[in-house]
This record gives sequence, structure tokens and C-alpha cells, in this order.
Amino acid sequence: MTSALPAGCQACQAPAEPLEISMAFQPIVNVPTREVFAYEALVRGPQGQPAGWVFEQLPAQPEGLYHFDQACRVTAIRWAARLGMQTRLSINFLPNAVYEPSTCLRATLRAAREVQFPLDRLLFEITEHEHVLDESHVRGIIEAYRQYGFQTALDDYGSGHASAGLLLALRPDLVKIDMNVVRGLHEDPWREALVAQYARFAAGVGVLLIAEGVETKEEADCLLKLGVTHMQGYYFAKPGFEELPEVPAARYDALALPRP
Repeated sequence: MTSALPAGCQACQAPAEPLEISMAFQPIVNVPTREVFAYEALVRGPQGQPAGWVFEQLPAQPEGLYHFDQACRVTAIRWAARLGMQTRLSINFLPNAVYEPSTCLRATLRAAREVQFPLDRLLFEITEHEHVLDESHVRGIIEAYRQYGFQTALDDYGSGHASAGLLLALRPDLVKIDMNVVRGLHEDPWREALVAQYARFAAGVGVLLIAEGVETKEEADCLLKLGVTHMQGYYFAKPGFEELPEVPAARYDALALPRP
């Protein structure tokens, strides 16, 4: 399934030759309950080409970024419905590509209505790949999204542009710890102490903390010890192209968790 944007405001008009994309999905799990909390939609080419290939196809014009952001949202929602997703759907969004929230959500809302995907199961991740040019504007986007029942997450926290300053400015519902912080934290007192601070902060302000890039049992066990219950990474499941991967029960069984 590929996506071309529906008609809307002038800024929302699709390019004459829309980029063909598809999606892979990776589970974000609530480890103690052994349940999938959400599936993150990850852009892929129409034959499963990696995200890097897709970005190479983007036009150089600034509006190309906007069209790409909109196309990703619509494609992710349509695929989620087609696959019968019953969890939250997590979609990455480029904050600098959103001009006016109420206007730029038209394609998102229309796609959700067309496939009857509940709005309160949509989660938008603010990516760290670009510097947020106007924090107050992005804060306004988050507030507008909440009016529709959407949740927002700050992605890749602890790396790149996802700084403490941005976290304090945006105040999202969820924070995703970058994989470079998670990697090998069970063998690194500095990483372990840093994640422990993140966990205390999240608990204090009521933010849900998610650890990205969890690849080993040891990392997962250490995260649980530190109070981080939600995780994403190859230890649980790799992204599935146009499918919803299941988490093998053995992955949970290997951890220090009581059976439900």
C-alpha cells in the first residue's frame, strides 16, 4: 500500500509525483504485563527498502519534507487498520514540517475516519533528527494534539537534539531513551546511574519512560531493576515489513518477572 495525500489546504496539496512508501512495525512492550503497548511505524520503500533509501528519494524543496511527513502518517494509519492493530500506533513526525496543527491534521483525521482507527490510539513521536526551530510552536502542536486525544513522545532522548532543554520546553506524555544510552548499561555504572535518574524524574512528573534499542536479556533485566517497564528493541522483536511482529513468550520467560 502506498500513499498519496488527499486534497486539503494549499500547503497540504500532494506533489504531482508522490513518493511511494510503505511501513514496517516494531512492538513497544509493557514488560511486566507481557503486552504490546504500541507498534511504532517505521517508513520503508514500497519493496521494503530501508529508511535511508526513502530519504534519498525526497525532493530538495522544503515542502517535500511536509509532504513526506503527511504521507507517512496516512500510510501508517491505513496499514495499521489493514493489519487489524488493536494497540496504540506510534508515528514519527517532523516538528519543523508542521505549519498549523488544526489545518495540517486534516489528512491524518480523514485517514483515521476512513479506516475507523480510534484517534485515542494515535501516538506521535517527535524525532531528534532535526533541531526544533521554534519550541513554542511545537509546544502548541502538542497541546493541539492533546485536544484530539493524541499522545506525544520525545524520541531518542539523550542523543542529538533531544536535550533536557527540549524536554522541559515540550513536556510530552512519553520519553524514549536513546539506544546509545541503553546499550550495555548493565556493564556501565555511568549509564545505569543516568537511566536511574531518568526513571526517578519520569515517576515524579508522571511521564511514561520507554527504553529503545534493547538487545539483550541483561539490558532488559537492568532496566526493570531501575524501574523502566516499557521497552523496544531486537531482544523482543525486529521490525516486520507490512506486518505486526509478535513477541515470543520465551523473551518474557527469560526475564526476572512473575508469570501473570
